Amino acid sequence: MLGKNTKRIHFKMLQTFGGLCVLFILSCIVLHYVVVSEVSDIYLYPTPGGGGGGGGRTKREEQMTDSPLVNQMELHAAQEKIRLLEEKLEDLESRLPPQSTYPEIKFRNYKDRKRILITGGAGFVGSHLVDKLMLDGHEVFVVDNYFTGRKRNIEQWLGHENFEMLHHDIVNPLYIEVDEIYHLASPASPPHYMYNPVKTIKTNTVGTVNMLGLAKRTKAKILIASTSEVYGDPEVHPQPETYWGHVNPIGPRACYDEGKRVAETLAYAYEKQSNVSVRVARIFNTYGPRMHANDGRVVSNFIIQAIEGKPLTVYGSGDQTRSFQYVSDLVNGLVALMNSNYSQPVNLGNPDEHSIITFAKFIRDMVGGKSKIEHLPPVEDDPQRRRPDISLAKRILKWEPSVPLERGLHKTVEYFRKELRRSKHSDRNTADIEEYQSP
Repeated sequence: MLGKNTKRIHFKMLQTFGGLCVLFILSCIVLHYVVVSEVSDIYLYPTPGGGGGGGGRTKREEQMTDSPLVNQMELHAAQEKIRLLEEKLEDLESRLPPQSTYPEIKFRNYKDRKRILITGGAGFVGSHLVDKLMLDGHEVFVVDNYFTGRKRNIEQWLGHENFEMLHHDIVNPLYIEVDEIYHLASPASPPHYMYNPVKTIKTNTVGTVNMLGLAKRTKAKILIASTSEVYGDPEVHPQPETYWGHVNPIGPRACYDEGKRVAETLAYAYEKQSNVSVRVARIFNTYGPRMHANDGRVVSNFIIQAIEGKPLTVYGSGDQTRSFQYVSDLVNGLVALMNSNYSQPVNLGNPDEHSIITFAKFIRDMVGGKSKIEHLPPVEDDPQRRRPDISLAKRILKWEPSVPLERGLHKTVEYFRKELRRSKHSDRNTADIEEYQSP
């Protein structure tokens, strides 16, 4: 009996001793982590002037804080914080808009500053009209679906307080408050308007109805950008505004030719029925910087082919004629027509007439290449002669072209040279202040 009790007591003592050992080990581990934590705090976060209610650091703390190792760790921690701050600043700077490099514009107060809408404003002619009106101090709204227009053409004004860009197709209604509307929206070169004939017709009919409806609702003046194509392959030369034209209504160019003729009809129907103030400009061949490189027009085709040393392609014999006006002359004519009190169609073009073959040789010589001239089969319904009678524009608008052909072509050639050499986004477009700055 005594032996059994002795074994039990012995077993309980062993249990107690084992528990004490475990407790001792755990206590040692906790003490170890506490000491390590305190030492780390001293090394990484020394407290100048002592901490808590103490009256200063101990000698041991001073020795540890002043050691080279601690100084190196502090320096490394500071450098890491600076690096993180610099990265944050760079990220914030990257989100800021680029520093403004806008040209100086004319100041207008609310009494004479207009709200002007330009449909197709990101296109070739539209973007130059934007330059003209922005430099003149007006608020400009551009509407474009970017079928042939490009944001690059108007990038010089993005972010300006007087400028706003709307990505919109005018086949759909648009609700905006404006004082004037320049309706330029439509593909204008044969490859582009033939690419989707139905869309071309809808843009020039349904889109025109929408813009005329907007002009009716807001009581805004509207200028319809018509074309010399309404004359078709003319039998009268030069073509006055009174000539009714010679157009094939079912030919490959009819989607554009007849679309513009209907646009004119719609404009005068709205004028008679709803008293909308309309202007109609019949625009002849125009060239200049920001022409679409692949639009298939004579000027852009010849310049790019000559720069790249390729044959200059002439369709047919090359004896067909064209008259070319520089884009700034056209823009000045459009603004003059809008500001006039004349509501009937007006030709805007250059009466100087050149054969296509002569024009090709002129551009080749200007570029300085040795490109050959290659003749291709003639294009169906291609007009043989095209020259505007601008006597009405001279009399009513006091307008006529002023940019010589050589000067205009030089600027256009330089533009295409830069475009072909362009290798980075920072190569930006600029407004041609020389051509559009208001007096």
